[in-house]
Amino acid sequence: MIRIFIKDNLQIRILNEITEDIETDKILWIDLLSPIEEEKEWVENTFNIELPTKQEMEEIEVSSRYWEDEENININAYFLIKEKENFINETVSFFLTKNILITIRYRELTTFSETAKKVLSNPRFYENGFYILITILEIRIDTDADTLEFITREINKLSKIVFTGIDITEKLLETISYYEDYNMTIRESLTDKQRLVSSLLKSHKIPQDLREELRIMIKDINSLIDYTNFNFERLDYLQNTFLGLINIKQNKVMKIFTLMSVIFLPPTLIAAIYGMNFKYMPELQWKIGYPFSLLLMVLSAIIPLFIFKKKGWL
Repeated sequence: MIRIFIKDNLQIRILNEITEDIETDKILWIDLLSPIEEEKEWVENTFNIELPTKQEMEEIEVSSRYWEDEENININAYFLIKEKENFINETVSFFLTKNILITIRYRELTTFSETAKKVLSNPRFYENGFYILITILEIRIDTDADTLEFITREINKLSKIVFTGIDITEKLLETISYYEDYNMTIRESLTDKQRLVSSLLKSHKIPQDLREELRIMIKDINSLIDYTNFNFERLDYLQNTFLGLINIKQNKVMKIFTLMSVIFLPPTLIAAIYGMNFKYMPELQWKIGYPFSLLLMVLSAIIPLFIFKKKGWL
């Protein structure tokens, strides 16, 4: 699918198909979503660029995620998306050539639909493709900030569960690991944007009035990265606390088993002695031998309990 944003007389209109009468000097933004071969060929031939395939976008190295020459700026940026129960970073490619922004992606992203609404509602602000790129980054960073707020709320819920000591199960540990992975993924996305914005600030092609916005943006990104570090510390603390509580529970169980062993050891010894079949045992002829042995076993069990309680071991 292709969407071509054309600015004409302070108005912006969208074309959803390629026509012969398109005036390329009036194009602001070309958005390609899972483009067909015909759409890719038209963009490549018209603007003399080479669009990457989905596989090539996924295999791009970190050092090649931003490239600038005399005419073009090529950018490959991470966008955090949810896939079933997991979160992954989807790569989106940006090309800035002749002040026109060209984007190519293979997933539907809400950031782009929100950007399109902004562009159509305030056409005067968007002089060229650089302004649209800045808007995309601003919306994406705001979305990442909302995602971090969500993670923080979930971590707060986990804290309450852990510190109340209720429902301390393996599932809770899996939940902590899940949010650690989630936090790591969003941090990768933010670090990628940090490099991108830093590179844009160094570029002489960026309009002067957008540089201040980029400086504010990089401050926001830095604060969000710091916040991800804070979340990592909290999750690590919760994990250690969880493991500590598990150890306490295990120690309690071991303590019970130890006490039971100590309590029943003397009665067992007495029962073993009076269970012997030697002929000349003096107690064998006692009329009170049986109740005496039972009383002795009860006393041998109660006395250790009394001693443990007095020492504070129970």
